[in-house]
Amino acid sequence: MSELTKIIPKHIGFVVDGNRRWARERNLPTKAGHKQGLDVLIDMAYAARDRNIQYVSAYIFSTENWQRSSEEVGYLMELFTYAFKNRMKKLVKDNFRIIFLGRSDHVSSDILNSIRETEELSRQNTGTTLALCFNYGGHAEIVDAASKIAGLVQSGELSLEQINEEVFRKYIYHPELPDVDLLVRSSGEERLSGFQLWRAAYSELLFIDKNWPDMTESDLDFVLDQYAGRNRRFGK
Repeated sequence: MSELTKIIPKHIGFVVDGNRRWARERNLPTKAGHKQGLDVLIDMAYAARDRNIQYVSAYIFSTENWQRSSEEVGYLMELFTYAFKNRMKKLVKDNFRIIFLGRSDHVSSDILNSIRETEELSRQNTGTTLALCFNYGGHAEIVDAASKIAGLVQSGELSLEQINEEVFRKYIYHPELPDVDLLVRSSGEERLSGFQLWRAAYSELLFIDKNWPDMTESDLDFVLDQYAGRNRRFGK
Protein backbone atom coordinates (compact mmCIF):
# COMPACT_ATOMS: atom_id res chain seq x y z
CA MET A 1 0.00 0.00 0.00
CA SER A 2 1.49 3.35 -1.01
CA GLU A 3 2.11 6.13 1.50
CA LEU A 4 -0.49 8.20 -0.35
CA THR A 5 -3.29 5.71 0.17
CA LYS A 6 -2.33 4.22 3.54
CA ILE A 7 -5.09 4.54 6.11
CA ILE A 8 -3.90 6.41 9.20
CA PRO A 9 -5.71 6.14 12.56
CA LYS A 10 -7.23 9.35 13.83
CA HIS A 11 -6.47 8.33 17.44
CA ILE A 12 -3.70 5.98 18.54
CA GLY A 13 -3.48 4.91 22.18
CA PHE A 14 -0.39 3.51 23.91
CA VAL A 15 -0.23 1.38 27.05
CA VAL A 16 3.38 2.23 27.85
CA ASP A 17 4.42 -0.99 29.56
CA GLY A 18 7.85 -2.46 30.31
CA ASN A 19 9.84 0.42 31.82
CA ARG A 20 10.79 -1.60 34.90
CA ARG A 21 11.67 -4.71 32.89
CA TRP A 22 13.84 -2.63 30.58
CA ALA A 23 15.77 -1.33 33.60
CA ARG A 24 16.13 -4.78 35.21
CA GLU A 25 17.50 -6.27 32.00
CA ARG A 26 20.27 -3.65 32.11
CA ASN A 27 20.90 -3.85 35.85
CA LEU A 28 19.73 -0.26 36.17
CA PRO A 29 17.53 1.25 38.87
CA THR A 30 13.81 1.26 38.14
CA LYS A 31 13.77 5.04 37.84
CA ALA A 32 16.13 4.83 34.85
CA GLY A 33 13.50 2.83 33.00
CA HIS A 34 10.78 5.36 33.77
CA LYS A 35 12.99 8.25 32.66
CA GLN A 36 13.81 6.50 29.40
CA GLY A 37 10.11 5.72 28.98
CA LEU A 38 9.27 9.43 29.25
CA ASP A 39 11.84 10.28 26.58
CA VAL A 40 10.38 7.65 24.25
CA LEU A 41 6.84 8.87 24.85
CA ILE A 42 7.77 12.39 23.78
CA ASP A 43 9.64 11.04 20.73
CA MET A 44 6.61 8.97 19.75
CA ALA A 45 4.32 11.97 20.10
CA TYR A 46 6.42 13.88 17.59
CA ALA A 47 6.66 10.84 15.30
CA ALA A 48 2.87 10.47 15.37
CA ARG A 49 2.44 14.16 14.60
CA ASP A 50 4.79 13.84 11.64
CA ARG A 51 2.55 11.04 10.34
CA ASN A 52 -0.56 13.20 10.57
CA ILE A 53 -2.11 11.38 13.52
CA GLN A 54 -4.48 13.84 15.19
CA TYR A 55 -4.73 12.26 18.64
CA VAL A 56 -2.19 10.33 20.72
CA SER A 57 -3.06 9.02 24.16
CA ALA A 58 -0.82 7.26 26.66
CA TYR A 59 -1.48 5.38 29.89
CA ILE A 60 1.23 6.79 32.15
CA PHE A 61 -0.10 6.12 35.68
CA SER A 62 -3.16 4.13 36.71
CA THR A 63 -5.30 4.37 39.82
CA GLU A 64 -3.87 0.95 40.74
CA ASN A 65 -0.25 2.12 40.46
CA TRP A 66 -0.47 3.74 43.90
CA GLN A 67 -0.09 0.20 45.24
CA ARG A 68 3.54 0.06 44.11
CA SER A 69 6.33 0.64 46.60
CA SER A 70 6.41 4.08 48.21
CA GLU A 71 9.92 4.55 46.79
CA GLU A 72 8.79 3.94 43.21
CA VAL A 73 5.62 6.02 43.55
CA GLY A 74 7.69 8.84 45.06
CA TYR A 75 10.12 8.81 42.17
CA LEU A 76 7.30 8.68 39.62
CA MET A 77 5.67 11.73 41.18
CA GLU A 78 9.01 13.55 41.01
CA LEU A 79 9.35 12.57 37.34
CA PHE A 80 5.79 13.68 36.54
CA THR A 81 6.34 16.98 38.34
CA TYR A 82 9.47 17.59 36.27
CA ALA A 83 7.80 16.49 33.03
CA PHE A 84 4.61 18.51 33.50
CA LYS A 85 6.55 21.65 34.48
CA ASN A 86 9.38 21.38 31.95
CA ARG A 87 9.13 18.77 29.20
CA MET A 88 5.58 19.78 28.29
CA LYS A 89 6.65 23.35 27.53
CA LYS A 90 8.33 22.43 24.25
CA LEU A 91 5.33 20.37 23.20
CA VAL A 92 3.08 23.36 23.86
CA LYS A 93 5.45 25.63 21.92
CA ASP A 94 5.34 23.13 19.04
CA ASN A 95 1.54 23.43 18.81
CA PHE A 96 0.54 20.23 20.63
CA ARG A 97 -2.68 20.43 22.59
CA ILE A 98 -2.15 18.56 25.88
CA ILE A 99 -4.97 17.18 28.00
CA PHE A 100 -5.05 14.95 31.07
CA LEU A 101 -7.54 12.21 31.84
CA GLY A 102 -7.93 10.94 35.39
CA ARG A 103 -8.89 11.71 38.96
CA SER A 104 -7.34 14.36 41.17
CA ASP A 105 -7.44 12.46 44.48
CA HIS A 106 -4.05 11.53 45.99
CA VAL A 107 -2.33 13.90 43.54
CA SER A 108 -0.30 16.78 45.01
CA SER A 109 -1.46 20.35 44.50
CA ASP A 110 1.87 21.07 42.78
CA ILE A 111 1.18 18.47 40.08
CA LEU A 112 -2.49 19.49 39.75
CA ASN A 113 -1.46 23.10 39.22
CA SER A 114 1.02 22.04 36.53
CA ILE A 115 -1.67 19.97 34.82
CA ARG A 116 -4.13 22.90 34.79
CA GLU A 117 -1.47 25.30 33.55
CA THR A 118 -0.37 22.97 30.73
CA GLU A 119 -3.95 22.40 29.58
CA GLU A 120 -4.67 26.13 29.64
CA LEU A 121 -1.47 27.12 27.80
CA SER A 122 -2.16 24.59 25.03
CA ARG A 123 -5.92 25.10 24.83
CA GLN A 124 -5.80 27.10 21.59
CA ASN A 125 -3.17 24.91 19.90
CA THR A 126 -4.27 23.29 16.67
CA GLY A 127 -1.75 20.48 16.24
CA THR A 128 -1.82 16.90 17.48
CA THR A 129 -3.57 16.37 20.81
CA LEU A 130 -1.54 14.44 23.40
CA ALA A 131 -3.86 12.91 26.01
CA LEU A 132 -2.07 11.70 29.14
CA CYS A 133 -3.98 9.20 31.26
CA PHE A 134 -2.64 10.05 34.72
CA ASN A 135 -4.19 8.65 37.92
CA TYR A 136 -6.57 7.07 35.45
CA GLY A 137 -8.75 3.96 35.51
CA GLY A 138 -11.22 2.84 32.89
CA HIS A 139 -13.75 1.78 35.52
CA ALA A 140 -13.21 5.04 37.41
CA GLU A 141 -13.93 7.09 34.30
CA ILE A 142 -17.23 5.30 33.69
CA VAL A 143 -18.23 5.47 37.37
CA ASP A 144 -17.44 9.20 37.49
CA ALA A 145 -19.56 9.81 34.39
CA ALA A 146 -22.44 7.78 35.85
CA SER A 147 -22.18 9.73 39.11
CA LYS A 148 -22.45 13.07 37.28
CA ILE A 149 -25.48 11.84 35.34
CA ALA A 150 -27.12 10.53 38.49
CA GLY A 151 -26.69 13.96 40.07
CA LEU A 152 -28.37 15.62 37.08
CA VAL A 153 -31.26 13.16 37.24
CA GLN A 154 -31.62 13.78 40.97
CA SER A 155 -31.71 17.55 40.44
CA GLY A 156 -34.26 17.24 37.65
CA GLU A 157 -31.89 18.57 34.95
CA LEU A 158 -31.95 15.25 33.12
CA SER A 159 -34.55 12.50 32.90
CA LEU A 160 -33.89 8.76 32.77
CA GLU A 161 -35.52 8.66 29.32
CA GLN A 162 -32.92 11.09 27.96
CA ILE A 163 -29.94 8.91 28.88
CA ASN A 164 -28.35 7.15 25.91
CA GLU A 165 -24.80 6.52 24.70
CA GLU A 166 -24.51 9.98 23.17
CA VAL A 167 -25.56 11.67 26.40
CA PHE A 168 -23.38 9.39 28.55
CA ARG A 169 -20.33 10.24 26.45
CA LYS A 170 -20.68 13.92 27.33
CA TYR A 171 -19.72 13.12 30.92
CA ILE A 172 -16.59 11.01 30.44
CA TYR A 173 -13.22 12.71 30.82
CA HIS A 174 -12.59 15.13 27.96
CA PRO A 175 -15.53 13.97 25.82
CA GLU A 176 -14.06 15.71 22.78
CA LEU A 177 -11.35 13.02 22.64
CA PRO A 178 -12.57 10.52 19.99
CA ASP A 179 -12.64 6.74 20.21
CA VAL A 180 -9.30 4.94 20.03
CA ASP A 181 -8.80 3.55 16.52
CA LEU A 182 -5.57 1.69 17.27
CA LEU A 183 -4.54 0.54 20.75
CA VAL A 184 -0.92 -0.56 21.15
CA ARG A 185 0.55 -2.22 24.23
CA SER A 186 4.27 -2.79 24.60
CA SER A 187 6.21 -5.42 26.62
CA GLY A 188 4.38 -8.48 25.28
CA GLU A 189 1.52 -8.32 27.78
CA GLU A 190 -1.86 -8.88 26.11
CA ARG A 191 -4.50 -7.10 28.16
CA LEU A 192 -6.09 -3.65 28.33
CA SER A 193 -5.61 -3.04 32.07
CA GLY A 194 -8.59 -0.70 32.03
CA PHE A 195 -7.22 1.65 29.37
CA GLN A 196 -9.99 3.86 27.95
CA LEU A 197 -12.66 1.16 28.19
CA TRP A 198 -15.38 3.42 26.77
CA ARG A 199 -13.31 4.59 23.80
CA ALA A 200 -11.70 1.21 23.11
CA ALA A 201 -14.90 -0.73 22.39
CA TYR A 202 -14.00 -1.16 18.70
CA SER A 203 -10.28 -0.42 18.78
CA GLU A 204 -7.89 -2.46 16.71
CA LEU A 205 -5.47 -4.08 19.16
CA LEU A 206 -1.75 -4.66 18.67
CA PHE A 207 0.56 -6.18 21.28
CA ILE A 208 4.27 -5.59 20.77
CA ASP A 209 6.89 -7.92 22.28
CA LYS A 210 9.23 -5.05 23.09
CA ASN A 211 9.55 -2.96 26.25
CA TRP A 212 8.35 0.61 25.92
CA PRO A 213 11.80 2.25 26.33
CA ASP A 214 12.97 0.25 23.27
CA MET A 215 10.16 1.52 21.02
CA THR A 216 11.22 3.55 17.99
CA GLU A 217 9.72 5.32 15.00
CA SER A 218 10.20 2.08 13.05
CA ASP A 219 7.89 0.33 15.50
CA LEU A 220 5.32 3.07 14.98
CA ASP A 221 5.54 2.56 11.22
CA PHE A 222 5.11 -1.18 11.74
CA VAL A 223 1.91 -0.78 13.78
CA LEU A 224 0.57 1.75 11.29
CA ASP A 225 1.18 -0.71 8.46
CA GLN A 226 -0.62 -3.39 10.46
CA TYR A 227 -3.53 -1.04 11.07
CA ALA A 228 -3.76 -0.12 7.39
CA GLY A 229 -4.25 -3.79 6.55
CA ARG A 230 -7.12 -4.30 9.00
CA ASN A 231 -10.78 -4.41 7.94
CA ARG A 232 -12.73 -2.49 10.57
CA ARG A 233 -16.38 -3.57 10.56
CA PHE A 234 -17.65 -2.07 13.86
CA GLY A 235 -19.96 -5.02 14.38
CA LYS A 236 -21.50 -4.84 10.90
